[in-house]
Amino acid sequence: MEINVRKGDLIDQKCDVLVVNEFLGAKETGGATGAVNEALEGRLEKIMKEEKFKAKLGATLLVRTNGEIPAKKVLLVGLGKKEEFDFEVVRQVAAVTLKQAKALNAKHVVSILHGAGAGELSARDCARAMVEGVKLADYTYSKYKKDELKSPTLFEIVSKNGRDVRNAERGAEVGKLMASGTIFARDLVNAPAHEMYPEALVDSAKLVAKGKGSIRVKVFDNEKLEKMGANAILAVAKGSEHAPYLVHMIYKPTGKAKKKVALVGKGVTFDSGGLSLKPAKSMETMKIDMAGAASVLGVFSVIDQIAPKAEVHGIFAAVENMPSGGAYRPGDIITAMNKKTIEVLNTDAEGRLALADSLVYSCKQKPDYIIDLATLTGACMVALGEEITGFMSNNEKLAEDIITASEIADEKMWELPLEKSYKKLIESDVADVKNIGGKWGGALTAGLFLQEFVNEDVAWAHLDIAAPAFAERVINSYENKGATGHGVRTLIEFLRQI
Repeated sequence: MEINVRKGDLIDQKCDVLVVNEFLGAKETGGATGAVNEALEGRLEKIMKEEKFKAKLGATLLVRTNGEIPAKKVLLVGLGKKEEFDFEVVRQVAAVTLKQAKALNAKHVVSILHGAGAGELSARDCARAMVEGVKLADYTYSKYKKDELKSPTLFEIVSKNGRDVRNAERGAEVGKLMASGTIFARDLVNAPAHEMYPEALVDSAKLVAKGKGSIRVKVFDNEKLEKMGANAILAVAKGSEHAPYLVHMIYKPTGKAKKKVALVGKGVTFDSGGLSLKPAKSMETMKIDMAGAASVLGVFSVIDQIAPKAEVHGIFAAVENMPSGGAYRPGDIITAMNKKTIEVLNTDAEGRLALADSLVYSCKQKPDYIIDLATLTGACMVALGEEITGFMSNNEKLAEDIITASEIADEKMWELPLEKSYKKLIESDVADVKNIGGKWGGALTAGLFLQEFVNEDVAWAHLDIAAPAFAERVINSYENKGATGHGVRTLIEFLRQI
């Protein structure tokens, strides 16, 4: 599907579907919607009254034009309350439009630039949100089950205002990159574990870097991990027939880098729980346990086009956690890459072990910031529900910057504390630290565990994406069941702000 922005008058557009909008409670149609209504001799308003159309957010009304204007049909989309209007509403409305167009088998869609008129928002960011909404709503994982509805061939955003068009063109390009990186991550997470095993995840990193001079990839295999002392990564992989890897991707900008950022992802391609075996029902979605690494790869898939003024390191351990005669056991003591010893009490708390060595390795790159993403704890899901990432940070400024980026991206995040008094919960009688902290505060003790493997002088943030990385129900008009690619747009926005 081609998406573009151009100058024009909506009433002159020849297309299958012409999209206009209205706010809830508006006394009369105005702007471009009013012009279309006038061209239809008031029929749009008449049908709105007949159908008792209230313009609630996402509500739609379809009107045939009967040849009175070049467009075959007019689709009126509700924007909801004006006082609640924002870029997320724009994203949602654009997604609703795409789904309606697919249901109508429309080939050519022309849409008003939602929000740039009466909505009083910037044309650039409105176009960005629209493109994100359209492309993300159009996504399906169709390798094994084809989408029965065909996408439009052409989706155009049209405005009479030349300045708005120029700004919207720039915003649309950003939106395309945001969506592309997110979709890349979705595809990786949605792939079944028999396809997306550790070696395949490594191949994905190599594919991202192929032909891009700004990106290099280093891969550390089993032998190299042993020499590095990455025993926590090695332990997790013991029960699997698939060897572990540590992947290090490096992006360098053309000019002088303003900052050095390390993005670290949890890359457990399947998590059975190991010898601390999960119940069968809990294993059904455990292909998603590499969603953190997928988000890092999603960022790197478009990073050369984003061209941030930062040197960016993408780091993840690709491992599989399986039970076997060779698997690591509860009671084992592991020496991590920084020489700290870890008592393993539960082999299903494996992600933090793989991250421990990954974080130590990240610190060796001497970054200004480390941000890790991991489907780490069910406790975070209990605390914040299905749609919100819980994050922790040792640096107030970094935390503020992540929140700002997440708000622009409209990916919900909430800061949780690194409560010092809870450190005693991960103290071990026989090692420096143990890998679980007891019944309560599991998301917090997991964060405190990870902090043990981050240098004190490095600004670090941990994002627990266990809930929002994978939707087990339809979340909104552009996030259906399955992988969401959560975190990609926030990370891209964070890098763009640098």
